Amino acid sequence: MSEIFSIKRFWLLFKKVIAERPTQTLGVTALLLVLSFILYAAAKMLIGIGPAQNLTFIWGLAGGGFFISSYVFGYFSTNAGGSSYLTLPASFLEKWLCGFLIAGILYPLIFLLFYHGIDVAFVAAFHHGLDKTSIFYKQQYESVYNFDLNGIVAWKVYALFLKLGGLMLTGSLYFNKIPFIKTGLAVCALVLIIFSLNWLIADGLFGHVNDAIPYDHVTLSIGKETGTLILPIKLENFFHIAFAFIIPSILWFLPLLRLKEKEF
Repeated sequence: MSEIFSIKRFWLLFKKVIAERPTQTLGVTALLLVLSFILYAAAKMLIGIGPAQNLTFIWGLAGGGFFISSYVFGYFSTNAGGSSYLTLPASFLEKWLCGFLIAGILYPLIFLLFYHGIDVAFVAAFHHGLDKTSIFYKQQYESVYNFDLNGIVAWKVYALFLKLGGLMLTGSLYFNKIPFIKTGLAVCALVLIIFSLNWLIADGLFGHVNDAIPYDHVTLSIGKETGTLILPIKLENFFHIAFAFIIPSILWFLPLLRLKEKEF
C-alpha cells in the first residue's frame, strides 16, 4: 500500500508543487480573486447587485476553476518538465491527489470564503447607503440580500464547476501545449456538435422545431401554437443524475488513469 500512497510522501510532493510553482498556484488564485472583486464592483454599478452577485459567482467559481485546472499539470507543457515530474518519488495516485486537492478542493474553498466576504461587504455598504427616512427604505433594503451559497443558482454553478474543472483537468493531460485554449476550443466544438446533431435529429423526426435541448426537451410549432415534448420522468432523472454526478466524476478521475498511462 505504501508504494501507492503515503501521507508523508504526498505531503512532501504537495509542498514541492506549491514551493516550485507559486505563480501557477498562489499567483493565479490571487489574480482570479482580484478579478472577481473588480467584476463584482463594476457589475453592481452597471447592472445592480443581484445580477452582479450571479455573474461574479459564475465567473469566479466555474470560470476560475476551469482556468486554474489548466495549470495543475502544467509540467507537461515541455518534454523536460514532464519527464522530471514523472520521475518524482511519488505514485501516480499521489500526483493526481495533489492536482485534485489544488483545483477541486482548495481553490473552490478559498473562492467561496473570499466571495462571501466581499458579498457581505457590498450588501452591507448598499444597506448603509439607503435613506432611512424614505418611504421606500424597507422595500429597497429587502430587495438586496446576501447571495445564498445553498440556493438554486449556487448549486447549478457548483455542477458547472465540476464539469468544467474536470474537462480542463483531463484536457491538460492530453493537450500538453496551451491546454487552456485547446481544451476550451474542444469543449466549444463538442457542445456545438451535440446541439447541432440534436437539432437535426429533432427536426428530421418532428419538423417545425423551435427549441431543442439535448436529453431534456423539444419545443415544436403547430400552426400558431407551440408544444413541448419532454422525457419521461424516470429517464429525465437518469440524465440529470448522469450530468450532475456521473459524468463529472468520470472527468475528475480520468486524469488518474492518464497519469498512470504516462508513467508507463
